[in-house]
Amino acid sequence: MEMAVSAPVSFTEGAVVEIKRLMNADGFDRNQKLRVGVKGGGCSGLSYVLGFDEQQPDDQLFDIEGIPCVMNKAHELYLYGMEIDWQEGLNNRGFTFKNPNASSSCGCGTSFAV
Repeated sequence: MEMAVSAPVSFTEGAVVEIKRLMNADGFDRNQKLRVGVKGGGCSGLSYVLGFDEQQPDDQLFDIEGIPCVMNKAHELYLYGMEIDWQEGLNNRGFTFKNPNASSSCGCGTSFAV
């Protein structure tokens, strides 16, 4: 396994707390890592992927504050420098993505174009 020199994305303190809360839940599979990536689809062409998954051969492995993360090497082009936050408000609860590489995004906050 290869460790990246630096993490391609960052998490706010709120996101770290929420991810660690999920990882400490009963029944969490410790073999899984947090996948950060993109997939085709969504209002603007690409959607963010954030969830626990097994590491794949094309993934790079990195660690953010003790959270083991994986990202397909091809996705770094779209996501490098992105900040992931956790919002817990009346109107907005969930992870949000601030991506400096997105040329446009849509109102749902989980879709973007490059």
